[in-house]
Amino acid sequence: MTSSRDTYVFVQLPDSFESVVAGHYRVEETHAGRLGRFVYGRSYLDRADALPLDPVHLPLSDREFETARMGGMFGVLRDTAPDAWGRMILERRDRNRTWTELDYLLGASSMRVGALSYGTTAAAAAAATSESTPYRIEDLMRLQVAAAALEGEMEGEGNQLGQDLDAILNASSGLGGARPKTVVADEHGQSWIAKFPSRGDRRVNAITEAAYLRLARLCGIRTPETQVIPVDGHPTLLVRRFDKEVEPDGVRRSLYLSAHTLLGLDEGVVARRGWSYLDLAHLLRRVSEVPALDVLELYRRMVFNSLVTNLDDHPRNHAVIGTPSGTWRLSPAFDLVASNNSSLEDRRLAMACGELEGRQRWANRDNLVSGARHFGLLAEDANAIIDEIKVKVVGEWDACIRFYGGTDQDCQNVAHAIAYEGFEYQG
Repeated sequence: MTSSRDTYVFVQLPDSFESVVAGHYRVEETHAGRLGRFVYGRSYLDRADALPLDPVHLPLSDREFETARMGGMFGVLRDTAPDAWGRMILERRDRNRTWTELDYLLGASSMRVGALSYGTTAAAAAAATSESTPYRIEDLMRLQVAAAALEGEMEGEGNQLGQDLDAILNASSGLGGARPKTVVADEHGQSWIAKFPSRGDRRVNAITEAAYLRLARLCGIRTPETQVIPVDGHPTLLVRRFDKEVEPDGVRRSLYLSAHTLLGLDEGVVARRGWSYLDLAHLLRRVSEVPALDVLELYRRMVFNSLVTNLDDHPRNHAVIGTPSGTWRLSPAFDLVASNNSSLEDRRLAMACGELEGRQRWANRDNLVSGARHFGLLAEDANAIIDEIKVKVVGEWDACIRFYGGTDQDCQNVAHAIAYEGFEYQG
């Protein structure tokens, strides 16, 4: 006995400001679990400008694709669904229901990442394409108060937020990540993601993340434009969205694929064996518009993360993004943060970065050099890149924190993360 639910999948192609039906997605409840099915629409396949939603796992074809991973959810669809923060907002609407992956996908705001939208009618796609965030940067205090109240409510402090949650936080229900956040527009209508302080913060995250993004730019790594502004006395990080661009004729939305999707991974601890920069480099050669540049930049990011102890570099924190020409590029780097790990000898990235036996994730020079061949680099080239980035990181990290108003204490909170002793240990 099986039951099923379905939705149309719409896409906004690079040369258009309107969404069209790309295909049909159905998830079935079977005795063995949930099974997802996707098929491209015939009218879509007949388009001269049709693009695959996922060039690796969903190439243009008239066949029906199936997956049992992630509860029957294809990775490219899961990439557009909310994570912990967005799910918290949705679950508050109905605490008595059991939410499925499809529920989260359909219930989230169209402020979601990328160029996909969902619904049972064409009207749903039109609404998603035309919708813009109802809030401006000037509304951030009101939004931050609502976000803090939601955090308090979910921690058992009572219903502080009242019934206006949808009106206040709905725009952020489509966003990924666990931290409280929302979407606001500037005076030109351009979208920014605002990241608020959280109760569990051990440092001023807005300043640290902005500083890391600035430091990465100094190291030759592409990052989004950032700002840090005070909201009710609290520094709040604004990151300009790189998947949505406001133009005179409308909002151009770009296709988006996480590295998790490119690598074909499932959820769960076992799937972490497939978390690998080395494998991602080979996939970039397959899909990137400029593979040599993107693979080299991925190596630089891997080195940078090792030198600043960004150990939250899991595959959902890397992505490729669609280009105006209909191809793919490595997206700008995002979610760069300092880990609290203070080991002097052994810090490990979330993804394999080398080939040292049993220590493939070691954030260490020897290990990084051991994996260089996967990036088309000789050992001497890899060491030169490491030396260059290390000089920048060691010489500029303090100034980057102070650029955003960081204090001596803010610098002290990050000092342990910079070029830790074990980075130069012999492997």
